[in-house]
Amino acid sequence: MKKKLLALLMGTSLALAACGGGGDEAGGGGGDTAGADPEKLYNQKCSSCHGGDLEGGVGPKLSDVGSRLSQEEIESVIANGQGSMPKGLLEGEDATAVAEWLANKK
Repeated sequence: MKKKLLALLMGTSLALAACGGGGDEAGGGGGDTAGADPEKLYNQKCSSCHGGDLEGGVGPKLSDVGSRLSQEEIESVIANGQGSMPKGLLEGEDATAVAEWLANKK
């Protein structure tokens, strides 16, 4: 039983580390993601937990998230995190663009 619990904790830790993203270089890095394609942003920052095809994985499936949450609610989850999802993986216009894109998934 202890081995199963340890394996679960290690797997969760690994998944959370993968969701961390990075990309917050000091000095702005030239704004590479500003105005970027929301699907590309999703693939860079979100797909490691939610799956490349929005089918879920460590995080919940998002293929029909627009039928459950509004764009504003999705953007709030992106900004503030929820459950094991860390806050601030995307910010500003990037968060808005991905939230709008996901809100259309019904």
